[in-house]
Amino acid sequence: MAFKRSRTLAGRLGAGVAFVAGLVLPAVAPAADLQDPAAIQAHAEQFLKKQTAGLPGKVTIQVAAPRAALPACSAFDAFQPTGSRSMGKTTIGVRCLAPSRWTVYLAAQIRVMGSYVVTREPLPANHILSAADLALREGDLGSLPADVVTNADDLKGYRTVSGVAAGAPLRNALLRAPLAVQQGQSTRLVMNGPGFSIQSEGQALANASRGDRVRVKTPSGEVVSGVAQDGQQVVVAF
Repeated sequence: MAFKRSRTLAGRLGAGVAFVAGLVLPAVAPAADLQDPAAIQAHAEQFLKKQTAGLPGKVTIQVAAPRAALPACSAFDAFQPTGSRSMGKTTIGVRCLAPSRWTVYLAAQIRVMGSYVVTREPLPANHILSAADLALREGDLGSLPADVVTNADDLKGYRTVSGVAAGAPLRNALLRAPLAVQQGQSTRLVMNGPGFSIQSEGQALANASRGDRVRVKTPSGEVVSGVAQDGQQVVVAF
């Protein structure tokens, strides 16, 4: 009788285990079809390493994990949304191309430790920069405005647009490029069009930095508009 009861109890326990297993297995099985978030992060980091390879200084990258559970993916495609910064706080997108299609956006932090240009002393507006005005400082370029200047040699002859405080990072938006064309001076006109290029002389009607548009009076009295280039030259496209 004891043996029979033991077999009966064992049979009930076995049925119970089978029942529990039937409840647990369906909950575990779908997890195998979910994408490992670490793989998404790794793909995004690898993409950003390639994008930042040419940046000055030491680059460190941190990418946040996706918040939502996503279906498993065998083919990733990372990208940066239009308008995203190449350093500092930014956003990175990762698409799944197969077997299903989805897109996730991840927050990222790109730190670039390098040198940037600051002013030694307060500078007034319209001040022509010289080497004595400038100094280099080390810091995270990603925490600074995107147009901060990193090479002091690039600022030779530039002017300040407005007053600049001592120790302020110099940005391109705060500076005016050296004059390439001066008002009233003789100017070489280069007129380019389909299948031709003609050079002549003219007179600049305004000051202009390299890349600015400026009007020039020709010897015949006609006024044309072109783009200022170094050496008192203006290029007119037809």
